[in-house]
Amino acid sequence: MIDASTLLRRALLADAIFSGIAALGFTFGASAFASLFNLPEALLRETGLFLIAYAALVGWLASRASVAKPLVLLVVVGNAAWTVGSIALLLSGAVSPNISGELMVVAQAIATGVFAELQYVGLRRSGSAVAA
Repeated sequence: MIDASTLLRRALLADAIFSGIAALGFTFGASAFASLFNLPEALLRETGLFLIAYAALVGWLASRASVAKPLVLLVVVGNAAWTVGSIALLLSGAVSPNISGELMVVAQAIATGVFAELQYVGLRRSGSAVAA
């Protein structure tokens, strides 16, 4: 366990809020967003369901004064992978979003990449290990 820096806790909280809003929107509004972005409804709904659990985990981490470093690293790596995966999805041709869909995917990829960077820097600024 390490003492979480203020930057780390704030970056985790911002990620949890952003992810929670996206989770609710994609889970309960998948049909509307599918039409708006020309993306598969199932992809959006399943993404939303995943983000419910993710937002809960990241929100819980944000609320802790001390955190398990490997768990925070998992969040950082997961966010980096999400960023790369989002861009790869667009380039793969597996989906054919309209311009609004492309902009939404790119915007959330950038936001997720920023969260990964802020969380990584916050982790590096965090205090040393604390006794359990």
